[in-house]
Amino acid sequence: MTTRINPLGFLSDEMNALKEKGTYFKLRVLDDEQAAVCHFDGRKVINLASNNYLGLTTHPRLREAALAATKKYGVGSGAVRTIAGTMRLHMELEEKIARFKGVEACVVFQSGFTANAGTVSAILGKDDYIISDELNHASIIDGCRLSRAKILVFRHKDFAHAEEQLASVANLPGKKLLITDGVFSMDGDIGPLPGLCAAAEKYGAIMMVDDAHSSGVLGRQGRGTIDHFGMHGRVDIQVGTLSKAIGALGGYVCGTKDFIEYLYHRARPFLFSTSHPPSVAATCIAAIDVLEQEPQWMEQLWANTRFFKKELGLLGFNIGGVNTPASETPITPIILGDGRATMEFSKAIFEQGVMGTGIAFPTVPEGKARVRTIVTATHTESELTEALEVLGRVGKKMGLIS
Repeated sequence: MTTRINPLGFLSDEMNALKEKGTYFKLRVLDDEQAAVCHFDGRKVINLASNNYLGLTTHPRLREAALAATKKYGVGSGAVRTIAGTMRLHMELEEKIARFKGVEACVVFQSGFTANAGTVSAILGKDDYIISDELNHASIIDGCRLSRAKILVFRHKDFAHAEEQLASVANLPGKKLLITDGVFSMDGDIGPLPGLCAAAEKYGAIMMVDDAHSSGVLGRQGRGTIDHFGMHGRVDIQVGTLSKAIGALGGYVCGTKDFIEYLYHRARPFLFSTSHPPSVAATCIAAIDVLEQEPQWMEQLWANTRFFKKELGLLGFNIGGVNTPASETPITPIILGDGRATMEFSKAIFEQGVMGTGIAFPTVPEGKARVRTIVTATHTESELTEALEVLGRVGKKMGLIS
């Protein structure tokens, strides 16, 4: 009998290369609730790695909504939206988000990633142009590639350069899309929407913002960067997530009614993915209610953010602004540069009771590896103080700070 050669054997070599480089990792497994203090791999840790900004994953109103919807409607929708899987809850959620964001209409996708990728690839083609920030999220990049449009990249947050790129293709046929993250997920800085909107308007480009990390964090009651900057009516496409501050799962796209109707017909993730379980839709509806009715969660998030940033900076860590963008949000990177050192630091603080995930190439550029920390509204000051003590002690022991 002939021994079959494994055609995927090359992947073992790839994994071995990661191990030699020091950037190989294993998934850490959460044993209980996604909370400020929880257990990963059986170890109790202060959790600085979650996107659960407002602590809504365990909010009583969201729990009750999920249970009630499950009892009433069952556990699944049973189909894609365009066949038999559009439930009244899905429409109620989309209408609620549209009102919350101050737009005509909204469509919910299965994830923030599919919302970005599905939207860009649906509205543009090979004869069109995309002007994209160099640090935009992978979902934006993949959507740009799937569209087959020509991609022009502008320097991070440099709206003057974005305008130059738009000017370079202004007289060429095809649609132009200017796209940016609202909050950049690795550095925590905010996109320069006023300058970008002005550039888009000058050249008649479509303006698109991915507000994944600003939903529930910036703007009135968490309405995002468009509200934060007062750019209502000047951003054509708003993308957001239901998986971070909202505490559940999914992504959404907001815009005009015609635009949303078009996505119903042409966005492939919407067309070919089963819709959310009723429990998820009901949970997200309850989360919007919490944003509107319980402002204390955002207030506490920002109080914790100010405290943590100040103390972390005093320890001597590079938390942005030294050859990297400066954080302006609860995302606070501890930038170490070297991938191996970053992963070792992440492991060491975990063993001391702090969860902070190491992030290296290709998620961030070579030489920009970091432990990304995110505080939440549900952290107490004593928990953050304890985490800071661990970070400082381990950082000194490893020679990362003096």
